[in-house]
Amino acid sequence: MKERRIIQIARVVSALVNPFYLPVIGLILLFLFSYLRQMPTSYKLEVVMMVYLCTALLPTLLIRFYRHYQGWSLIELGTRERRMIPYVIAIVCYLLCFYLMNRCHIPHFMGSIVVAALAIQVVCAAINLFWKISTHSAAVGGVAGALLIFSLVFNFNPIWWFCATLVLAGVVGTSRMILRQHTLPQVVCGFLLGLVIAFFAILRF
Repeated sequence: MKERRIIQIARVVSALVNPFYLPVIGLILLFLFSYLRQMPTSYKLEVVMMVYLCTALLPTLLIRFYRHYQGWSLIELGTRERRMIPYVIAIVCYLLCFYLMNRCHIPHFMGSIVVAALAIQVVCAAINLFWKISTHSAAVGGVAGALLIFSLVFNFNPIWWFCATLVLAGVVGTSRMILRQHTLPQVVCGFLLGLVIAFFAILRF
Protein backbone atom coordinates (compact mmCIF):
# COMPACT_ATOMS: atom_id res chain seq x y z
CA MET A 1 0.00 0.00 0.00
CA LYS A 2 2.78 2.42 0.95
CA GLU A 3 4.73 1.48 -2.18
CA ARG A 4 1.72 2.14 -4.38
CA ARG A 5 1.19 5.56 -2.81
CA ILE A 6 4.84 6.51 -3.40
CA ILE A 7 4.54 5.48 -7.04
CA GLN A 8 1.35 7.53 -7.43
CA ILE A 9 3.06 10.59 -5.95
CA ALA A 10 6.00 10.07 -8.31
CA ARG A 11 3.62 9.96 -11.28
CA VAL A 12 1.92 13.18 -10.16
CA VAL A 13 5.28 14.95 -9.78
CA SER A 14 6.42 13.77 -13.23
CA ALA A 15 3.18 14.98 -14.78
CA LEU A 16 3.22 18.38 -13.05
CA VAL A 17 6.89 19.14 -13.75
CA ASN A 18 6.56 18.62 -17.47
CA PRO A 19 9.69 19.51 -19.52
CA PHE A 20 7.47 21.54 -21.84
CA TYR A 21 6.79 24.06 -19.07
CA LEU A 22 10.38 25.36 -19.17
CA PRO A 23 9.70 28.31 -21.56
CA VAL A 24 6.64 29.41 -19.57
CA ILE A 25 8.55 29.26 -16.28
CA GLY A 26 11.41 31.18 -17.88
CA LEU A 27 9.04 33.92 -19.00
CA ILE A 28 7.57 34.19 -15.52
CA LEU A 29 11.10 34.61 -14.13
CA LEU A 30 11.72 37.40 -16.64
CA PHE A 31 8.51 39.17 -15.68
CA LEU A 32 9.46 38.94 -12.02
CA PHE A 33 13.11 40.03 -12.15
CA SER A 34 13.67 42.18 -15.24
CA TYR A 35 12.53 45.46 -16.74
CA LEU A 36 9.87 43.45 -18.59
CA ARG A 37 7.72 43.52 -15.44
CA GLN A 38 6.83 47.09 -16.40
CA MET A 39 4.96 45.87 -19.47
CA PRO A 40 1.15 45.82 -19.39
CA THR A 41 -0.28 42.76 -17.69
CA SER A 42 -2.54 42.02 -20.66
CA TYR A 43 0.46 41.92 -23.02
CA LYS A 44 2.42 39.62 -20.69
CA LEU A 45 -0.55 37.28 -20.43
CA GLU A 46 -0.87 37.17 -24.23
CA VAL A 47 2.81 36.26 -24.61
CA VAL A 48 2.66 33.61 -21.90
CA MET A 49 -0.47 32.13 -23.48
CA MET A 50 1.12 32.00 -26.93
CA VAL A 51 4.25 30.34 -25.58
CA TYR A 52 2.18 27.91 -23.51
CA LEU A 53 0.08 26.91 -26.52
CA CYS A 54 3.11 26.35 -28.77
CA THR A 55 5.60 24.79 -26.34
CA ALA A 56 3.38 22.95 -23.86
CA LEU A 57 -0.17 22.29 -25.01
CA LEU A 58 0.48 21.58 -28.71
CA PRO A 59 3.40 19.15 -28.28
CA THR A 60 1.59 17.40 -25.41
CA LEU A 61 -1.52 16.84 -27.52
CA LEU A 62 0.45 15.71 -30.57
CA ILE A 63 2.58 13.30 -28.56
CA ARG A 64 -0.51 11.92 -26.83
CA PHE A 65 -2.17 11.39 -30.21
CA TYR A 66 0.98 9.65 -31.49
CA ARG A 67 1.12 7.42 -28.40
CA HIS A 68 -2.54 6.40 -28.73
CA TYR A 69 -2.09 5.82 -32.45
CA GLN A 70 0.77 3.43 -31.72
CA GLY A 71 -1.14 1.82 -28.85
CA TRP A 72 1.67 2.45 -26.35
CA SER A 73 1.47 3.19 -22.67
CA LEU A 74 3.45 6.05 -21.12
CA ILE A 75 6.07 3.58 -19.91
CA GLU A 76 6.38 2.03 -23.38
CA LEU A 77 6.76 5.46 -24.95
CA GLY A 78 9.53 6.20 -22.43
CA THR A 79 11.92 3.63 -23.87
CA ARG A 80 14.95 5.17 -25.56
CA GLU A 81 14.12 3.77 -29.00
CA ARG A 82 10.61 5.29 -29.00
CA ARG A 83 11.49 8.75 -27.71
CA MET A 84 12.80 10.20 -30.99
CA ILE A 85 9.42 11.07 -32.55
CA PRO A 86 8.28 12.95 -29.40
CA TYR A 87 11.59 14.85 -29.49
CA VAL A 88 11.01 15.79 -33.15
CA ILE A 89 7.46 16.92 -32.38
CA ALA A 90 8.70 19.10 -29.51
CA ILE A 91 11.50 20.62 -31.60
CA VAL A 92 9.11 21.52 -34.44
CA CYS A 93 6.66 23.11 -31.97
CA TYR A 94 9.46 25.15 -30.37
CA LEU A 95 10.63 26.34 -33.79
CA LEU A 96 7.05 27.39 -34.56
CA CYS A 97 6.93 29.34 -31.29
CA PHE A 98 10.21 31.13 -32.04
CA TYR A 99 8.98 31.99 -35.55
CA LEU A 100 5.72 33.45 -34.20
CA MET A 101 7.58 35.46 -31.57
CA ASN A 102 9.80 36.97 -34.25
CA ARG A 103 6.80 37.76 -36.43
CA CYS A 104 5.12 39.51 -33.49
CA HIS A 105 8.33 41.44 -32.66
CA ILE A 106 8.40 40.14 -29.10
CA PRO A 107 11.35 41.48 -27.05
CA HIS A 108 14.75 39.86 -27.34
CA PHE A 109 15.00 38.24 -23.91
CA MET A 110 11.64 36.53 -24.25
CA GLY A 111 12.85 34.81 -27.41
CA SER A 112 16.04 33.72 -25.64
CA ILE A 113 13.95 31.55 -23.31
CA VAL A 114 12.52 29.59 -26.23
CA VAL A 115 15.97 29.33 -27.84
CA ALA A 116 17.38 27.86 -24.61
CA ALA A 117 14.52 25.36 -24.33
CA LEU A 118 14.91 24.44 -28.01
CA ALA A 119 18.66 23.90 -27.58
CA ILE A 120 18.02 21.61 -24.61
CA GLN A 121 15.53 19.56 -26.65
CA VAL A 122 17.93 19.25 -29.60
CA VAL A 123 20.89 18.16 -27.46
CA CYS A 124 18.76 15.69 -25.49
CA ALA A 125 17.44 14.24 -28.76
CA ALA A 126 21.00 13.81 -30.05
CA ILE A 127 22.13 12.12 -26.82
CA ASN A 128 19.05 9.88 -26.91
CA LEU A 129 20.42 8.25 -30.05
CA PHE A 130 22.92 6.34 -27.89
CA TRP A 131 21.97 7.00 -24.23
CA LYS A 132 18.74 7.79 -22.40
CA ILE A 133 19.00 11.12 -20.57
CA SER A 134 16.36 12.67 -18.31
CA THR A 135 14.54 15.46 -20.12
CA HIS A 136 12.59 16.23 -16.95
CA SER A 137 15.84 16.92 -15.09
CA ALA A 138 17.23 18.84 -18.06
CA ALA A 139 14.19 21.13 -17.94
CA VAL A 140 14.69 21.86 -14.24
CA GLY A 141 18.37 22.42 -14.94
CA GLY A 142 17.33 24.87 -17.63
CA VAL A 143 15.36 26.85 -15.07
CA ALA A 144 18.43 26.90 -12.81
CA GLY A 145 20.63 28.08 -15.67
CA ALA A 146 18.15 30.80 -16.61
CA LEU A 147 18.06 31.97 -12.99
CA LEU A 148 21.84 32.25 -12.86
CA ILE A 149 22.24 34.21 -16.08
CA PHE A 150 19.29 36.50 -15.31
CA SER A 151 20.76 37.24 -11.88
CA LEU A 152 23.97 38.39 -13.57
CA VAL A 153 22.24 40.42 -16.28
CA PHE A 154 19.61 42.05 -14.05
CA ASN A 155 21.68 42.14 -10.85
CA PHE A 156 19.47 40.35 -8.31
CA ASN A 157 20.21 37.72 -5.68
CA PRO A 158 18.86 34.33 -6.89
CA ILE A 159 19.94 32.25 -3.90
CA TRP A 160 16.49 31.37 -2.51
CA TRP A 161 15.00 30.72 -5.94
CA PHE A 162 18.04 28.66 -6.88
CA CYS A 163 17.76 26.60 -3.67
CA ALA A 164 14.08 25.99 -4.43
CA THR A 165 15.06 24.85 -7.93
CA LEU A 166 17.62 22.43 -6.51
CA VAL A 167 14.98 20.96 -4.18
CA LEU A 168 12.61 20.63 -7.13
CA ALA A 169 15.36 18.93 -9.15
CA GLY A 170 15.84 16.43 -6.34
CA VAL A 171 12.12 15.69 -6.12
CA VAL A 172 11.76 15.32 -9.90
CA GLY A 173 14.87 13.18 -10.25
CA THR A 174 13.78 10.91 -7.41
CA SER A 175 10.34 10.55 -8.99
CA ARG A 176 11.84 9.55 -12.33
CA MET A 177 14.01 6.93 -10.63
CA ILE A 178 11.08 5.59 -8.56
CA LEU A 179 9.16 5.13 -11.81
CA ARG A 180 12.23 3.36 -13.23
CA GLN A 181 12.38 5.74 -16.16
CA HIS A 182 15.94 6.83 -15.41
CA THR A 183 19.04 6.01 -13.40
CA LEU A 184 20.88 8.41 -11.10
CA PRO A 185 23.57 9.25 -13.72
CA GLN A 186 20.86 10.02 -16.30
CA VAL A 187 19.10 12.35 -13.86
CA VAL A 188 22.26 14.16 -12.74
CA CYS A 189 23.61 14.53 -16.28
CA GLY A 190 20.23 15.83 -17.43
CA PHE A 191 20.19 18.54 -14.78
CA LEU A 192 23.77 19.66 -15.45
CA LEU A 193 23.20 19.61 -19.20
CA GLY A 194 20.08 21.76 -18.93
CA LEU A 195 21.81 24.23 -16.60
CA VAL A 196 24.83 24.73 -18.87
CA ILE A 197 22.86 24.92 -22.12
CA ALA A 198 20.30 27.41 -20.76
CA PHE A 199 23.01 29.59 -19.22
CA PHE A 200 25.07 29.92 -22.40
CA ALA A 201 22.14 29.94 -24.83
CA ILE A 202 20.59 32.96 -23.08
CA LEU A 203 23.99 34.59 -22.61
CA ARG A 204 24.85 34.39 -26.31
CA PHE A 205 21.41 35.12 -27.76
